[in-house]
Amino acid sequence: MKAKNESLKADLTTPLEEESIKLSSVTESTRDSCSKLYEKLINGDEEAKEHLGSVALSVKRANLNTAKALRESHVFLDELNTRLTESGKKGKFTAPANAFIDAMEEKTKHFAKGINIFKLCLICFIGSFAGVILEMLWCLVTNGYIESRAGLVWGPFNLLYGFGAVILTLCLYKYRNRSSAISFLGGMAVGSVVEYLCSLFQEICFGSTSWDYSHLPFNLNGRICLMYSVFWGILGVIWVKSLYPRISRLTLKLPNKPGKIITLILTLFLAINAAVSVTATYRWNQRRQGKEAETPFWEFVDQRFPDERMEDIFANMKFK
Repeated sequence: MKAKNESLKADLTTPLEEESIKLSSVTESTRDSCSKLYEKLINGDEEAKEHLGSVALSVKRANLNTAKALRESHVFLDELNTRLTESGKKGKFTAPANAFIDAMEEKTKHFAKGINIFKLCLICFIGSFAGVILEMLWCLVTNGYIESRAGLVWGPFNLLYGFGAVILTLCLYKYRNRSSAISFLGGMAVGSVVEYLCSLFQEICFGSTSWDYSHLPFNLNGRICLMYSVFWGILGVIWVKSLYPRISRLTLKLPNKPGKIITLILTLFLAINAAVSVTATYRWNQRRQGKEAETPFWEFVDQRFPDERMEDIFANMKFK
């Protein structure tokens, strides 16, 4: 029975394969029909010239259609192989296949299915938290001490990681069922652009920077460099193939109505946290320039967020 099944699999021919075989045959027959007119073309037959010119235009269109079909078949094959590989992953601690997540979200009509606003808000919150924890652990491993990597004044959160996770999801979501190579290249490109723009935004708005890669090879204005771009690529693979499906599986456990309420509360907290952080950082920079608080509001900010506290929170922030 097993041998018979293997034989059936080996003998399977899809309509796609059948059409590709026909295409080769049709190309040959079209060439043969044209070859009969070549002698007339040499002798200056205008009718033969006009006919062959029309054939050339038709073959040009056929080449474009064939190239498009070839690209689509490559995408299909890559996705098919990826789904087959990921479907074989088993185990309690193994990340579920993205195809499984897609099916469950659709089946349960979940409030955070796909990449709707609820899913993106949850991803931003989780990414903002997880990124800080991972960077603090990296600092401990490489430097031997723990240092704050927070980007907000309340809690271990950094919107750079949250926005990065959201943008990675938005840009790579359609490739979630494709090979890891696609996720790597996409993560490398997306992460580098996000990191560059965030560095530029911070310097323009606050006159400060939190990282400088000028001492590393293949850097661009010290804002990004090849080494960290590669890290972004690796993160793209980890995110698409491991973290995103795990987060999605976790959110599937949230009932629809409570899940929406929890998401709104977490998003509101991040928004208020970001607004307070911007205000505190702005006033911190003002104090460094020797400017006194002109209103009771700024005096309150000075009391709540003195230089010592800001230096502890934003340990790597450097003002220009």
